[in-house]
Amino acid sequence: MPLDYRGDLMTKARHVLSSIALLLVLLLWYSPIPMHGQSQAQQVVSDAADALGGRDRVLAVKTLLLEGEGKEFSFGQGSSWTEMGQEASVWKVMGYRRAYDLTGSRARFEQSRTALYAFFAGHIPGKSVQAIDGDVAFNIGGNGAATRVWGERAVADQRVEYHRHPLTLVRAALDPGAALSNGRTQGAERLVDIRLPRSTITVTLAIDSATKLPSRVVWMTDIAFMGDIPIETRFGDYVTVSGLRLPTRVTTRNDKYLAADTRILRQSLDADVGSLAAPAAILSATRPGPPRPIQVTANETGKGIWHILNGTTHNGVAIEFADHMAIVDAPDEERTLAMIAKARELRPNKPVTTLILTHHHSDHTSGVRAAVSEGVTTLVAHKSIHAFLQEILRRPHTIVPDALAKKPQSKPVNIVDVDDQLVLKDSSMTVTLYYVLDLPHASTMLMVYFPTARILTDADLYFPDDRRTLTADEPGGHAAFTQNLLSNITYRRLQVEAMMPIHGRFVPYSEFVEAAIRMRSMTSMTPTTN
Repeated sequence: MPLDYRGDLMTKARHVLSSIALLLVLLLWYSPIPMHGQSQAQQVVSDAADALGGRDRVLAVKTLLLEGEGKEFSFGQGSSWTEMGQEASVWKVMGYRRAYDLTGSRARFEQSRTALYAFFAGHIPGKSVQAIDGDVAFNIGGNGAATRVWGERAVADQRVEYHRHPLTLVRAALDPGAALSNGRTQGAERLVDIRLPRSTITVTLAIDSATKLPSRVVWMTDIAFMGDIPIETRFGDYVTVSGLRLPTRVTTRNDKYLAADTRILRQSLDADVGSLAAPAAILSATRPGPPRPIQVTANETGKGIWHILNGTTHNGVAIEFADHMAIVDAPDEERTLAMIAKARELRPNKPVTTLILTHHHSDHTSGVRAAVSEGVTTLVAHKSIHAFLQEILRRPHTIVPDALAKKPQSKPVNIVDVDDQLVLKDSSMTVTLYYVLDLPHASTMLMVYFPTARILTDADLYFPDDRRTLTADEPGGHAAFTQNLLSNITYRRLQVEAMMPIHGRFVPYSEFVEAAIRMRSMTSMTPTTN
């Protein structure tokens, strides 16, 4: 008698279908795909709102007031270009106060800070007040006068600053005018890109996959000497305040470099923050016209040596060799291009091929790429910034294309390293570069000596008659590094007759010695006898 397998087959089929159904239930239960028709991007925002205290509570808050203290670091400055080197330039932040009118999209950011390292601007705390009222950004000076901020990137900076807090950012993400996209998981975080309401600005919110609390916000922007750069603010040490979870530690990094670390000591919701509206004069202000092009003059201080003056804080130097021209320092794109143009005007038959860099600070290197775009093929600098210069040259500049992005060069750039000293010499010119010893301001510093003319060029150490050095407690001008420079000149046994600084005017060496003795930068007050 033949066997009948139909019953067994039907039973097995039912078991298989049951297993498949169970598997589907489990997959739906554990799947990261959001339920209720929400996209993954929307789910990230929804989870963040729930973790903070619930959507309704988040949207019900009218004001936010934060007070604290902490520290900031001078990005692009510091003792060296490395991550820890940036942290050598630390500022103590006091009077940190951030007031938000959440219903009016207004805020005011106040703080005072003082340098905890030798710095030419003195030691009295300087106060800054930045504000935003919708799309209108403005600053408030020490005298209480408000000034409208017009630059597109500067306005964007202050709009993003408003959203560098979990409450303000999640509220913006819940706004129907916001565009959410690219919900994703990376490691222990879930992320979403948020185009801010009625804006072209996009930031990325990350939340902790376990707690759902916002862990950081990232904004891709442009910084001149670094190009495309992520600015990341991390949130930590959450506490409960009036039914909402809010962070008490806020840490910001520019790329890998620590920029600020703040402890929130007091915070309140729906407190009276006063009027944060922009003054009527700010709202009615008219956009100023374009700035005048930089006017460059060249004062010949020795045979084949010119002090390049541009009416700003950063001068330059042009040097004539037998078959080419060199310049000293590259503060930014505009001033560097103007200096190269002046060098070409001085000697039209000699190409500008060499850039000597005194040190790594951004206000002396932000024009490196511009110089390369104009044909500079040799960079001369202290050996410790070789890798830094390579990084500058290879970093992308797509957000705000710079001179080199617009005019790339095919010739390779040669970086010449200076150790303790280096002589640049041909039949027409001799220049000796010396490493500046024992300098806390920058461990990468070189001074430039012209032995035939007996002229010395320095940067950041001597500021003759630079009014930026004047402070209330130092009417003779704060001068933190004049003694260091004098000691280095003495140690090297240099015969100097004149100083040709990057900051300040050309002066006789005797005036510099007097400034070093008295630790001052202004040269108008000389010794008198009765």
